[in-house]
Amino acid sequence: MGMDTVKRFDRIVAILIQLQSKRIVKAQELSDRFEVSLRTIYRDIRTLEAAGVPIASEAGIGYSIMEGYRLPPVMFTKEEAGSFVAAEKLMQSFTDKSLGGHYESAMIKLKSVLRGSEKDWVETLENQVRIFPSQEIFNDKVPNALEVLFESMAEKTQVVLLYEAIEADKPSNRTIEPVGIFNENNFWYVMGYCHLRKAYRQFRADRIQKISRTSAPFEQKHPSIEELRKKEPREKTKVKILVDKKISKFLKGSRKGYGFIEEKIFEDEVEMTFLIEDIQNHFARWYIMFGDYARIIEPQELKNRVLQLLEEQKQQLTT
Repeated sequence: MGMDTVKRFDRIVAILIQLQSKRIVKAQELSDRFEVSLRTIYRDIRTLEAAGVPIASEAGIGYSIMEGYRLPPVMFTKEEAGSFVAAEKLMQSFTDKSLGGHYESAMIKLKSVLRGSEKDWVETLENQVRIFPSQEIFNDKVPNALEVLFESMAEKTQVVLLYEAIEADKPSNRTIEPVGIFNENNFWYVMGYCHLRKAYRQFRADRIQKISRTSAPFEQKHPSIEELRKKEPREKTKVKILVDKKISKFLKGSRKGYGFIEEKIFEDEVEMTFLIEDIQNHFARWYIMFGDYARIIEPQELKNRVLQLLEEQKQQLTT
């Protein structure tokens, strides 16, 4: 059997698995995943049909397998089994307890079909992999926040949040229509239409004090989360700073979130360039964290703001 034949066999099996994983699968989706032409996908689908797989197709919609048709579980490779460990550890650390519990149950089912050697491989890795989040990203009093939000988005029903906004003195009730969930800067957020504000808002998961399901359906059709997260372009200020080379490497993980665009490396220093929207607070306060190992090249506005913040801090420390 030639290598091309083996690759085609593997691809056809993978196509069958993907068809079983979704209700509708488009030919273009398969073409993009396997990096082959649509013509090749059509040929592979005909091969599955000839083998007796009941595939329904409709022009412009996609392919589906007859309801109830399932093949026995396909065995996982050692590498695929190993990837479960990372996924499980991430789910335990970066999702709420309820969703993490569901994933643990699903993982038990997945592990049950592994061969003995793969089970040993996974068990060994599980005992040696640990993930430590840098901060709490969920409120322990609301262990099912993500589960309720996922259900709300799938069923298009409203939820009620008891939410503590950062600028508020106390939590307030918010009835929202969740549009999407995203993770940014190590925090989970839900983007939704807020009936109180009559506008789209984003809510940070760790500030949700309580969440309740409702049977009330969405009152309107919503744009995608990608559309809602597109920000109106704002004028940006170019910032240049020189940073001591020995600490510049410690800034690589955070500088992107502050508008970093490029760097120039010199003998003892690194020149970093940023494009900043909020030069008065966001960037200035970040700069103070390592300012004793850096200096501002431009603009003067940033120098003035940093001096102002330091002077305010000095007054607080001396009174």
